[in-house]
Amino acid sequence: MPSQTITDLRQVNLFAGLSDATLQQIAARVIQRTYPAGDAILQDGDPCSGVYFILSGQVRIYRLNADGREQVLVRMGAGQAFNTVPPLQSQACNHSYASAEGEVSAAILRNVDYVELLQTCPDFALTILHDFADRLDHLTNLVEDLGLRSVRARLARFLIEQADAGTLSRGWTQDEIAAHLGTVRDMVSRTLRVFNDAGLIRSQRQSILLLDRGGLEQEAKM
Repeated sequence: MPSQTITDLRQVNLFAGLSDATLQQIAARVIQRTYPAGDAILQDGDPCSGVYFILSGQVRIYRLNADGREQVLVRMGAGQAFNTVPPLQSQACNHSYASAEGEVSAAILRNVDYVELLQTCPDFALTILHDFADRLDHLTNLVEDLGLRSVRARLARFLIEQADAGTLSRGWTQDEIAAHLGTVRDMVSRTLRVFNDAGLIRSQRQSILLLDRGGLEQEAKM
């Protein structure tokens, strides 16, 4: 069991509270793999081959509708896990697409090893349950946003959240924002112009500067 594997696994937030014995069992089973930028990690509907724990980089999790329009479900970074549900289902198929945003390093547990660890390591099982709860909360909020809030309100909330996370200046394209909000580029472009004209934001090349957070917070409530 390589010591480097255990060192890498200790960087995963989900594993922070695990016992050394459990961490050793995980380390003995994981396969480490690196994905180049833009690489497809998962294909929606394909048989699930395992659970992924991100060691470095960022992964975009998304769905596509019949017309090919993308809905970003979540972006995940180092310390997070994805594809944790399919191995527990009878058909064991991927529920979404996943692609690497920049180079990604991940530790992968095969389905059989994942299920065995859940059955034999209570601390690992509890950790995964906590992750399920957080994921359910996120998806519930996403459904609420899509069903009950206008694009204008969703965009205002998105800008605030990205500013708080320090990622607003990373160069979001309008296509990326539209995919995240579940809308189309033209709607994002028009709404950004409205916010700009109202003095709420200022667009600078591919970055956006918040000028009136209070005003955006009011927009996010509408």
